[in-house]
Amino acid sequence: MMIPPFLKIDPATRHVSLDGSDPAFYGNPNAVYAALHAHCPTFYWEQQKQWFVTGYDHVNGLLRDRRFGRQILHIASREELGLPEPEPHIAAFDLAERYSLLELEPPEHTRLRTLVNRAFVSRHVEKMKPELEELANRLIDGFADKGEVELLAAFADIIPVTMIARMIGIPEDMGPQLLKWSHAYVRMYMFGRTRADEDAAEQAAREFSDYVKTVIAERRAEPRDDLLTHMIHTEHKGQYLTEDELVSTTIVLLNAGHEATVHQIGNSVRVILDSDYDPAELFRDETATERTVEESLRICAPVHIFQRWALEPAEIDGIEFKRGDKVSMILAAANLDPAKFSDPLAFKPDRNEAPNLSFGAGIHFCIGAPLARLELNVVLCRSCSSACRGSSLRRRPSSRTSIISTASTAWISPGKPFFRYHERNGRHAHRMPAVFVSAEGMSYQP
Repeated sequence: MMIPPFLKIDPATRHVSLDGSDPAFYGNPNAVYAALHAHCPTFYWEQQKQWFVTGYDHVNGLLRDRRFGRQILHIASREELGLPEPEPHIAAFDLAERYSLLELEPPEHTRLRTLVNRAFVSRHVEKMKPELEELANRLIDGFADKGEVELLAAFADIIPVTMIARMIGIPEDMGPQLLKWSHAYVRMYMFGRTRADEDAAEQAAREFSDYVKTVIAERRAEPRDDLLTHMIHTEHKGQYLTEDELVSTTIVLLNAGHEATVHQIGNSVRVILDSDYDPAELFRDETATERTVEESLRICAPVHIFQRWALEPAEIDGIEFKRGDKVSMILAAANLDPAKFSDPLAFKPDRNEAPNLSFGAGIHFCIGAPLARLELNVVLCRSCSSACRGSSLRRRPSSRTSIISTASTAWISPGKPFFRYHERNGRHAHRMPAVFVSAEGMSYQP
């Protein structure tokens, strides 16, 4: 396996030098992951100053290993770990993130997840399929009057945020504002974060939290059949969620409930069109559709990297970790492990190999995975298959990807993939880079 010129690997020391903001990397991360698998699957990333693992078995094991966690300050002090104090100018942002399901460990994680989990089980989510299909069809029908539309903004952005808002009990007309707040949040997770980004995120956190508090007050006074009402009025072992916990949980569900799915739609459409497969065959029935979705999740995962803190001394692949050390798992690379997947860089929907790790594993397995999978199954079928509503797909002569229907064109620009980098100042674990495909003109930049 040839090593790209921008990637430096020293197998003897297991050190790797790689600029994560290099377009040659984020434009084709799978080539880098293939080189790492061949030469150094567990490595110390010099620029990130920590160890990373890419092997499927090691990533899968770490996701389930209770010696590692998303949180560290529940068992150690800042002084003990040498961590700085929180920055006061992002106090509202920190407060909104404090009780995020993404960052907590048991018992708090167990309590919050138990109260939310019922709404996201497959049998409940499946009931949303008719309204999801109706929304997708209505949006596609609207393309005809517009002539040409950008796929992410006109389609992929709208569906996930609408569905998660309906589930939680947020008015649909808040969708555009929810996206603005979410985009401000995302800037906190990216390389090159500036003070302006932090100030914008702080303002978004204040506005977002204040809005959620007004909806919480409304549901306390007038309960409805929605997830927010359920979270407010349901107890777990005699305890109800506090207002801060309700705000954090609502915000993380709204953000996580749409962001990754939007970009997975874009990634998947590009992968499908770049393949030699006929979209009509890929989506010929429910089984074929499910296999196509799972293969797209494998080969272009929406979130690439998650981090864990070592909660006690541990050894992984010959590397010793002490309490307070950090290790990152590249989920997207684990999905390309040649020990688990034949011809791993190829898109092969008929695979019958290991399950992908794109939604994680263990107690932090993505709670919204059933909803995301349903949305991807419906949306990709509607947007890609000539068997669905008479649409067909082809490449335009330009770099844009087209969906050609009877009277309109929808396109998704390759744009720029981007990295998110979340530095939590020790309050929680870092949320490390994630690679997505974004539309031109959107706020996502490396």
